[in-house]
Amino acid sequence: MEVVMAFVIGVLVAGSVYLLLSRNVLRAVFGVILLSNAVNLVILTVGGLSLGLPPLIGPEAKVLAEPYSNPLPQALILTAIVIGFGLLSFALALVYRAYQELGTLDSDGMRVAEPPEAGPAADAGEMADARRREAA
Repeated sequence: MEVVMAFVIGVLVAGSVYLLLSRNVLRAVFGVILLSNAVNLVILTVGGLSLGLPPLIGPEAKVLAEPYSNPLPQALILTAIVIGFGLLSFALALVYRAYQELGTLDSDGMRVAEPPEAGPAADAGEMADARRREAA
């Protein structure tokens, strides 16, 4: 069973990396969500895929009866699912607002909000303009 889970996790990670490398911001958001689901499966697999009873103590018992499933990975995954849903909601709202303001989901098209890059070419252009002003 662990081999199948490892293969599924590999496919999910490969798909998420493919989506994260896209220039479309919405695809990148879906890549992050797919990666978080792959991490959840890793936690579940590492926690052990054993069959057992739910970790509940009966009304007359003092300790858990063997075999019981480990509740820690399930609690971690449940927390990660809730946090992932909040992250997805926030990211989708940001992407929608950016689309409304900029009219594109292309990450290169969203560079309008960034200041122009300062480099040697820009400095050389500014110096040439200053020399022309001094000469005039």
